[in-house]
Amino acid sequence: MIRPLLCAALLLLPFTAASALAQSARQAGEPYELVRALQAVQDGIASGDTAAHGSHIALIRQIGEKFLAADPGVWSNPQNSQAAVIYLLSGGAPQIVRKLPRDKMNVDERLFNGALAYVEGRQEEARELLKDVKPRTLSSGLGGQVALVQGALFARSEASLAIERLDDARLLLPGTLVEEAALRREILLVGQAEEFDKFEFLTLAYIRHYRNSIYAGDFWQRFSTGLTQSSLALDDRRFARIAALLEQIDRASRLKLYLVIARAAMVRGQLTVTRLAGERALALSADASADRERAHFFRGTARALTDEYDGGLAELKALDRSKLPERDVPLLNATVQLALDVRKPFPGGSAAAADKPPATPARLDLASSTVTLARAQKQLGELELLTRDRRP
Repeated sequence: MIRPLLCAALLLLPFTAASALAQSARQAGEPYELVRALQAVQDGIASGDTAAHGSHIALIRQIGEKFLAADPGVWSNPQNSQAAVIYLLSGGAPQIVRKLPRDKMNVDERLFNGALAYVEGRQEEARELLKDVKPRTLSSGLGGQVALVQGALFARSEASLAIERLDDARLLLPGTLVEEAALRREILLVGQAEEFDKFEFLTLAYIRHYRNSIYAGDFWQRFSTGLTQSSLALDDRRFARIAALLEQIDRASRLKLYLVIARAAMVRGQLTVTRLAGERALALSADASADRERAHFFRGTARALTDEYDGGLAELKALDRSKLPERDVPLLNATVQLALDVRKPFPGGSAAAADKPPATPARLDLASSTVTLARAQKQLGELELLTRDRRP
């Protein structure tokens, strides 16, 4: 029999856990014991066990063979019937589960059919079958898996429900691959909902428990998307907290994120954040690099359009345009023109007056500047993703 202590001990042996668990799976007598072995391997993946990651597909195949060879009577045990659903939602083959004796299964039919529909790609049917299932009324092992699936199914159509279900998944199966996956999925939804406190909480929870996960790259991709495709990073009052979160990722990704934040802030007129992010990017970029030129571009813009007009305009004019991305060049041209327009003399004014800044902001004629900025904004494309999503 697979015991919890055995599973825990195997997770401490990354180079032997795969073969040991496979052997235990072959010797186990009940389907629910087989699924416990599979879950132990998958929890190792969440902890960064590369050996577990490389072996769990083979283990899924072995468990499927054991399921087919099992006596039909074992499926009348609710633990075993639920284990079949957990196996299915843990990457098990639907063609295996379809061969099991359905008349012997002691599990809710809608739940069973909904799980099959989900793994076979029949999303609308799965949503209909699983929507009313309450994960907390099920055993924690099954409930956590179902909640995770519900989070995926309703992410686009009912984001608030999806977030609620992903919270359930985390609470029902803490310390497991299910919680790790729920954090990865929820971070993007919370970012899109612009709930900064929860976004920060989920990020810190992931760092604390799963920073070594095999799928950590996927988490940071979703984190980056949630951060840059919302206004979460555009409030200068929380910039220090954003910077603290970014300290947890590698230098190259941090630099790219600061550049994306600076550009987004500039386009939206958040010049304080533009400058803060530009200065962070300058500190991280290499001399004479394209990234450094872009950082100067963003910082120079913020300076020229706020309280350091002369220094900012000089910084913009000193840029090596050949190192800027093509999509940034029209924006640079518009920005320089906007800065020049701010100091444009009034009609009929003296030459001396043209060399001095206006006495008060109320005297500025920004009509042409507004047109210029609008033209620049029209030339902006969508913000590009920092990295490709490595998982479907």
